[in-house]
Amino acid sequence: MKRKHLLSVALMSILGSGLMAGCGNSEASAEEAIVLRYAYASNSQPVIDSMKEFGRLIEEKTDGEVVVEYFPDGQLGGETELIELTQTGGIDFTKVSGSALESFSKDYSIFGVPYIFDSEEHFYAVMEDPEIMEGIYNSTADLGFVGLTYYDSGQRSFYMTDGPINTPEDLKGKKIRVMQSETAIKMVELLGGSPVPMGSGEVYTSLQSNLIDSAENNEFVLYTAGHGGVAKYYSYDAHTRVPDVVIMNDSVKERLNEDQYKAVLEAAKESTEYEKSVFKEAVEKEKEIAVAEYGIVFNEVDIAPFQAAVQPLHEIFKNNETYSELYQMIRAHAEEE
Repeated sequence: MKRKHLLSVALMSILGSGLMAGCGNSEASAEEAIVLRYAYASNSQPVIDSMKEFGRLIEEKTDGEVVVEYFPDGQLGGETELIELTQTGGIDFTKVSGSALESFSKDYSIFGVPYIFDSEEHFYAVMEDPEIMEGIYNSTADLGFVGLTYYDSGQRSFYMTDGPINTPEDLKGKKIRVMQSETAIKMVELLGGSPVPMGSGEVYTSLQSNLIDSAENNEFVLYTAGHGGVAKYYSYDAHTRVPDVVIMNDSVKERLNEDQYKAVLEAAKESTEYEKSVFKEAVEKEKEIAVAEYGIVFNEVDIAPFQAAVQPLHEIFKNNETYSELYQMIRAHAEEE
């Protein structure tokens, strides 16, 4: 209760200070338009652009009757706090990692299973299969929010301060930052490392002070987040491809008429297509800048030993009564590729 009270105080403080960055045009005044609030933590530029595209499309599709105002860069807290604010209606939308949703719905833990996706095409096929995703998105409905759409956040690999990773042996004894996800913790343990769960905002200083030796994420942590200044070795073991998920407070539907709500749903899907169109190019630019600015060393690895080491996680999900059907549905798409 105390934590939620503090979050509410922070929200009201920012609302009162006028720090909101709106994307609506000047023709639609705040009194005339329905204002939906969207908060997010630090993100790569293609994801930020896609979230803004979502708001632009809503305004366009509703002729300015609905506008979106943004609270960027963690103004209202990290991902867990933002989920809680969406849950309570303090904000209407946020975008978080699927792993951050594990503590709210166990269904999202399936995305943390290493190597559950064989390729990018396999990932897209799963994420765009309503038979799979509608159940996952709606698994939090009783908590006051639902999933709306996804964004590609790329593959996650390990990056180190003191040398490249070529085999799981190179992870043994290493302190490795992971997201606050039971699946990620188990993955690192199976690979021989020592998992250290922590928020993304703590990673740079922890690497710099040798509190941790390594972390795992996509390439945008190297230059955009600055981690390449202290960890110069990025190894493509590509263990997971966890989606970003846009979530929405349930009350949004009650505040909008049928056409306005339809516009929100359409804008969400179109923003996903926009993000897919710009993400790959942005990754390549990030890599180029990371090499030029920090001298980052990228290396490819044979993923077979990594896949073998984490196979027990696959067995857990495949044989678990709760996850077995979902696991089989995801793997079935691999056979279609």
